[in-house]
Amino acid sequence: QEQLVESGGGLVQAGGSLRLSCTASGGTFSSSAMGWFRQAPGKERDFVAAINWSGLSTYADSVKGRFTISRDNAKNTMYLQMNSLKSEDTAVYYCAARSSKYYRTDLNDYDYWGQGTQVTVSS
Repeated sequence: QEQLVESGGGLVQAGGSLRLSCTASGGTFSSSAMGWFRQAPGKERDFVAAINWSGLSTYADSVKGRFTISRDNAKNTMYLQMNSLKSEDTAVYYCAARSSKYYRTDLNDYDYWGQGTQVTVSS
């Protein structure tokens, strides 16, 4: 069973940057599609970005041009570089893995989840 651990969250001012990491163990990371989702207080968990096994990626419109997803298969780690952060980016960010090489944007298509990391953007 694949285990995922996120890190890199914190408090940042609007306009600042953060980089989240998600390290996987116990599975086949290099052949898994991965995704980032986020959940703000009182809201549903929403898609942020996803990347397939080869590096092809997709983004939610709300983060396109500001966030970059990437992966390092040699380190079993996925990243989310977040620039030009806004107060509306405040949420708990979760990484997720699929038992497939190809990404999806629906959270129900993901099989494994991390515990989440808090990102707070102050205005």
